[in-house]
This record gives sequence, structure tokens and C-alpha cells, in this order.
Amino acid sequence: MTDIPINLVFEDVLSEAVLKEMLKQSQRPFSVGNCLNQRGYGKIKKILPGLNHAAKGMPYLVLTDLDNAECPLVILSEWLTQPKHPNLLFRIAVKEVEAWLLAHRSAFAEFLGISVDLIPGDVDKIPDPKQLLINLTKKSRKRNLRDAIVPDPNSTAKIGKDYNGQLIQFVNQNWHVASAQANSLSLERAMNVLINFQPTWET
Repeated sequence: MTDIPINLVFEDVLSEAVLKEMLKQSQRPFSVGNCLNQRGYGKIKKILPGLNHAAKGMPYLVLTDLDNAECPLVILSEWLTQPKHPNLLFRIAVKEVEAWLLAHRSAFAEFLGISVDLIPGDVDKIPDPKQLLINLTKKSRKRNLRDAIVPDPNSTAKIGKDYNGQLIQFVNQNWHVASAQANSLSLERAMNVLINFQPTWET
């Protein structure tokens, strides 16, 4: 089976880990090329037309968060005025990539050492997944996770000092897309796109 080359574009290192795990668990022969961390959605919005053009020669998988936007279709229509090339896989986590982690409810509850009942069933409806994740971590009996993920009360930081490190470890070791997508339609749709993707090569 021939490898499918693909470049990744994302908002942060946690999103990068999630994309790589999704590609791995798709059981398709993806071969990851460039990994472009844009550190927020602003730069992704700026470069998306260029990525769409570049996708003619190399597939791109782009992930951004919905955050406070009305819906994914609104984002795509505002960010990309040209027709989307089939090799540009543009996916949106509703509302943030943290929701996709919470979607594997049993594994995340075990990771924190909390009751699974504290995690909502439909994670796409959580208004602020990052804040909920931090609030759930405050209930954890595992002090190392509380210290790493929850921001210091005397700090202006929105996340703890090893927030990404601990969550990336969870993604790499415990997160299973097949279980998570049952609680997140946006994740299920993103995974289906990867599973069914066939690159288009222009001659």
C-alpha cells in the first residue's frame, strides 16, 4: 500500500498530538511531512488560501478550534473564498480540541481519578472545554496532575505549567478515537474524513 503524504497545520502542540494519534489510529498509511504550529487560529486563517493552493501538490490536514464562532461552515466560508481543494482537509474541533480528549470519558476519568459521571455525554455542547478540564482536574486526587494542569492561583496564566505535557501523554497512551467519537460528532466527522481520504494528483 502506497504511503499517503500529508502536512499538518494546527494551533498548538496538544492539537498536533491529537492529529498524529488520529492518523495513526485511522490505520491508513499516512506519512507525515511538515508540522506547522501556528500558535492560535489567527495565522491559520491568514495562510489558509495559500495552503489551499499548495494542496494541489501535497495534502494538508488543518485543525482549528470552533471557539466562539457560530458554526464550522461559517469559519470555512469566511476563511476561504476560493473553492476548497480536495487535498485540503480542514477540520474544526467543537468547541476546542480539549473536548475531543474529554470525549473518551472512561479513559479521561481514569486518568484524573474522578467519576466518569462528572464528564458530560455530548462534549460538543460543553461551552468551555478547557475550563471544564481544569475544573475536573481540581477534583483529582493525583496531586502531580493538579500541580501540572491547574494554573497557579497567584499566576495570570490560564493553564498550568505542564498542561500540554500531561495531556499529550494522555493522548499518546490512553486516548482511543473509536471510543471518543461516540461522544463527539465533530471528532467522528474528522475521523471519517481521514479514513475515506483519497488524494487527488493533478497532471
